[in-house]
Amino acid sequence: MRSLSAALLVLMTGWVVATPARGQNPPPGFTPLFNGKDLSGWRGGTTFDHRKLLAMSDADRAEQIRKWTAADVKGSLLEVNAATGKPHWTVENGELVNDGFGAYATTEKDYGDFELLVDYKTVPKADSGIYLRGVPQVQIWDSTEEDSQGLGKAKGSGGLWNNSKGAAGKDPLVLADKPFGEWNSFRIMMQGDVVSVWLNGKPVVEKAKLENYYDRAAPVPEKGPIQLQTHGGEIRWRNVFIRELPRS
Repeated sequence: MRSLSAALLVLMTGWVVATPARGQNPPPGFTPLFNGKDLSGWRGGTTFDHRKLLAMSDADRAEQIRKWTAADVKGSLLEVNAATGKPHWTVENGELVNDGFGAYATTEKDYGDFELLVDYKTVPKADSGIYLRGVPQVQIWDSTEEDSQGLGKAKGSGGLWNNSKGAAGKDPLVLADKPFGEWNSFRIMMQGDVVSVWLNGKPVVEKAKLENYYDRAAPVPEKGPIQLQTHGGEIRWRNVFIRELPRS
């Protein structure tokens, strides 16, 4: 995997903008997942059962990750958007920017129990989220958008939206989204399969079980990657910090 990571970094150097990060100093005990300069430590990924990835042979796993990440594969992390001539993922002023398309930014490292801090800023009608251990997801969307499907958009972001209907945590406890154009801040705590979420300092999920989207009869994996989802609208990320916790 080290050789794969090195190869990906070579690919990335042609397009990332090495701009000094702003506010990239982690709080005590936290380490940065995004360095504010490039995608070091990240690979491509999608909605895929992490257990199946781990079950592959080393060669098959490396090839699958290469396809999710390589610049010459449609829907990958480094694919160039034909309409703009730019990659779907870029770095601008220390911010990790996605145009709403391509593969998900996925940590190369797997995490068990953790506390995650991340800021995001998005646009009207966007729909995104954060996968925990590769499992969807802490929801991000437009609470002001018309919701003809009854998805619960008006309740705001931060809920464990892929939990079963009526399950604890599926809907956020309060509407905590800031107006468009402003940065939102998440604090996410995961211990075992129990998740708590604060959005802009307000508790929106309190110790709710994250259901395993891929197999609801099974628990979520003990370890897995953090994923930043792409879903049809620009989203910007910054101050992505993690603190690993002792296994609960």
